[in-house]
Amino acid sequence: MNSVGDSFTWPFQDSGWFGKTVLQGLIAIIPIVGWIALAGWMMLVIDNFRAGRRELPPAGFHLARGAGIFFVFVIYAIVFAIPGIILTALGGANNSGMAALANVINLVLRLFLTFLTPAIILFTYRGGFSGGFDLTGIWQTVTVNASNTFVAAIVMLAANIIGALGIILCFVGLLFTVPYAFAITAGAVAWYERVVAGPAPAPPSQAAG
Repeated sequence: MNSVGDSFTWPFQDSGWFGKTVLQGLIAIIPIVGWIALAGWMMLVIDNFRAGRRELPPAGFHLARGAGIFFVFVIYAIVFAIPGIILTALGGANNSGMAALANVINLVLRLFLTFLTPAIILFTYRGGFSGGFDLTGIWQTVTVNASNTFVAAIVMLAANIIGALGIILCFVGLLFTVPYAFAITAGAVAWYERVVAGPAPAPPSQAAG
């Protein structure tokens, strides 16, 4: 991983990239379990990026690796949605001004969470579920390395856009674009780790799920 831009091209250096991504995309269709499996697959992609292996992990139900990061972001999403929900409830159905304010706050908080995402994933990767809520460490990392955090967050935002492009192909394209977006995110995390903190020992649990 020489640069964060390698995140977009490295997955294609695996000769079996198409089959692996589509199969993982098929698994991701399963409600909740599929998304946990996809999150676990992303963590395994980070393993490969860090080790310099130019390959994607096999598709599968990588639940053990994915549960931590999945539920970390479920909790963050709920917490960050609370202010908008409260404002909407206080404003009622007929208060357009309060609804507009709620929308603005929701947008700002989503962008803020996107900015935090590289560090949240990295801390969860290194420390598991509890690592994802090391708020002091996460905040220190993103503020001390603000420019690198911003670059990684932009790459992840671009990955999200790429993931959504599958909708253009009547949703069938999502089977490829969503796993590919997660692979891009994994590359951005591996790059982010290298530039802000340097490599650390592999996570204690390498179970594939």
